[in-house]
Amino acid sequence: MRRLVVIMVVGAAGAAAVFALLTESRPPPRPIEEPPAIAPSAPPITPKGASAPRAAPTPARPIAASPVSPPAAEVVATTGTLVIESDVPETSVFIDRVYLGNAPVTVPNLAPGPHRLNMSVTGYEGIAETIEVAAGTHTISIKFKEITLDERLAATHKHGIGSCAGTLRATPQGLTYDTTNADDAFTAPLTSLEVFEVDYVGKNLRVKIRGGNTYNFTDPEGNADRLYLFHQAVGKVRQRLMSGK
Repeated sequence: MRRLVVIMVVGAAGAAAVFALLTESRPPPRPIEEPPAIAPSAPPITPKGASAPRAAPTPARPIAASPVSPPAAEVVATTGTLVIESDVPETSVFIDRVYLGNAPVTVPNLAPGPHRLNMSVTGYEGIAETIEVAAGTHTISIKFKEITLDERLAATHKHGIGSCAGTLRATPQGLTYDTTNADDAFTAPLTSLEVFEVDYVGKNLRVKIRGGNTYNFTDPEGNADRLYLFHQAVGKVRQRLMSGK
């Protein structure tokens, strides 16, 4: 028993020696150092009576510009397009003697400038005129049923003895002779003209009102062409009115 106790004491002492040896060979733990406190920076001292300095502005960030798309190129017409209409069905249309069909018709790709237009329909006098075509689309409306007339002619009425000067005016409402001679002045419907004829060689326009007087007109300058053109323009409308078209 005594021997056992000695062995236990000796073992305890050896264990203590080993522990001490291990403890001495291990380096002591390093103390944890706290970071030094940073003292707040003192505000700048502003002299008495002086304004406090302004803080430097923060530079603005540049904004990138959005790319701008170039505008679409405008298409400019270089030729003309005509839309030709008529108030009478089956009206034939010709441009520069080329038949294009019955109105309404659309005529594209016409070179700008003068062109000859012809239109005709049964029962009405045809249209023949020079038109000026411009680039782009344009509409021409021909009204065969519409009666228009506005003609004037300086005229001299020959009496049995002497004469008087005045002006002949013609509208769809009638033929008027304006003159300072009250006995010769008149207004009569075109349909009441019993005689309305021109003598080109004799340079005379003869007018007889039904149930009234007969008048002989000449051009003050002896121009038979003016008498003839006046007679033609008025005669066409007179015939239409008399036919009821």
